[in-house]
Amino acid sequence: MRTEDTIIALATPSGMGAIAVMRISGKGAIESVDNVFKSVKSSKKLSQQKTHTIHLGHIMDNDRVVDEVLVSIFKGPNSYTGEDVVEISCHGSVYVQQEIIQLFLLKGIRLADPGEFTLRAFINGKLDLSQAEAVADLIASDSKASHQLAIQQMRGGFSNEIENLRQQLLNFASLIELELDFSEEDVEFANRDDFQKLITKITNVLKRLIESFAYGNVLKNGIPVAIIGEPNVGKSTLLNTLLNEEKAIVSDIAGTTRDAIEDELIIDGVAFRFIDTAGIRHTDDIVESIGIKKTFEKTQQAQVIIYLFDASVIRYLKDYEPLLKSIKKEINKIVEAYSDKKIIIVANKADLLSDNEIGKIQQYLNNPLFISAKDDLGISELKAQLTSLLNTGALSNNQTIVSNSRHFEALTKALAEINNIQKGINTNLSSDLIAIDIRQALHHLGEITGKVTTEDLLGNIFANFCIGK
Repeated sequence: MRTEDTIIALATPSGMGAIAVMRISGKGAIESVDNVFKSVKSSKKLSQQKTHTIHLGHIMDNDRVVDEVLVSIFKGPNSYTGEDVVEISCHGSVYVQQEIIQLFLLKGIRLADPGEFTLRAFINGKLDLSQAEAVADLIASDSKASHQLAIQQMRGGFSNEIENLRQQLLNFASLIELELDFSEEDVEFANRDDFQKLITKITNVLKRLIESFAYGNVLKNGIPVAIIGEPNVGKSTLLNTLLNEEKAIVSDIAGTTRDAIEDELIIDGVAFRFIDTAGIRHTDDIVESIGIKKTFEKTQQAQVIIYLFDASVIRYLKDYEPLLKSIKKEINKIVEAYSDKKIIIVANKADLLSDNEIGKIQQYLNNPLFISAKDDLGISELKAQLTSLLNTGALSNNQTIVSNSRHFEALTKALAEINNIQKGINTNLSSDLIAIDIRQALHHLGEITGKVTTEDLLGNIFANFCIGK
């Protein structure tokens, strides 16, 4: 890690725009800008100006004006990275951006690696590791829920909870280690009753955090919803209506959809990833068969299943009971096969039914949701059912929710070690063996906040950041 260098990167998206912002951080960052900046308001150098101030002037290449800019200076340690930081706001011409960056590269400043500004903030103690990861999540957030998750983590609520547990465990670890130094005297410094209470407390907290991951993960990445059913029941029409665009081909010919079609929709601040699948039926068509196989794969991956059937067919039948029995049998198969998922039963083409016919279906199929995907009837009720499946109360109450798979893995490993400690207490295991499990638990908790790191771990995390952050 080349943390002694001064680095530069474009902080705004590449390409042409109204303005562009370049960020420079490191030793001599302010002085390097002084060498090419000519203020229109002051004769003072930037290094003589107060921190957190903005200055109007020109970037000069010798006697040539490159651009009129605003320069913001942040003197370390009171900056994002903890180092001297300068941000140059210039006009958004791609040519101007490259001219300014090249000017600094020729003066020995190097281009920043992905996430290097945030990496330096972590190294300099401005953020812990989980907060640094939340920065990337905040940039990537595309819904109110994922934004709230990232903000909560970036503000340090999760870090504080983990660090508090780790510190309490560390205090007991110190006492147990002290016992080892006096093993011949058979002295007990760590009160075993208090230690048992702490282990119980840590166990409960870790279990709660681990259980929250299933919820946090879908909030962060979007809730996958598979729309399944027989061919030609209106699955593609429903997808198009939900998305308000012609995403999927709609035709009267059965089996039109032969591959899974996906798109995302934000409903009440939560992202849902809708998947239109091939209709489930027996077919000799090889391509359609592949599509049906994919249907089952996508359904297995989904958190929510919308089972859609064509309710209008009963109006053409004198004896509708065999059909409804067949639909009910299929619904029961779906419910049994996907018992771990939320399932919404939806009767489509309800606009073609009489009240009496709707009543028959309601009675026989335990009151499914009636819609007309074509006419947008019942779609708002379907959206309401989708959002009701997700209890956002924990998010609204600022409860700690885990959404990062690395944190989930570390918490799971920490809980396994805490369980080993509990077994050791129950079996009166010797202090030296309990101490080993405590060290391992501390190690895994420390991995979350960055108390324990390796260069490979940091490289993997920050490589996923955008350049300039």
